[in-house]
Amino acid sequence: MGIWSLAGLIAVMNLAGFFIMGMDKKRARNNHYRISEKTLWNVAFFGGAIGVTAGMKHYRHKTKHAQFKYGLPVLAIIEIGIFTYLFKLLV
Repeated sequence: MGIWSLAGLIAVMNLAGFFIMGMDKKRARNNHYRISEKTLWNVAFFGGAIGVTAGMKHYRHKTKHAQFKYGLPVLAIIEIGIFTYLFKLLV
């Protein structure tokens, strides 16, 4: 996998994470079918933790849940470290 493929994958996962937090917040307000917490965590775990964390802060969604409030930022920091390592490896 090239550096541009990796960068593209990371960008897509983080944008998806940001927007699904917004979608879930909108669905919560309208009492519609919700996006599962498992799905939110899967997107975060597979490279979108930065986007999910940013979406959580921006939309003020899931901020009272300790697993999201503390777990997502920790996962985002870990992913930043992993991405930095991979980019240095590929460059």
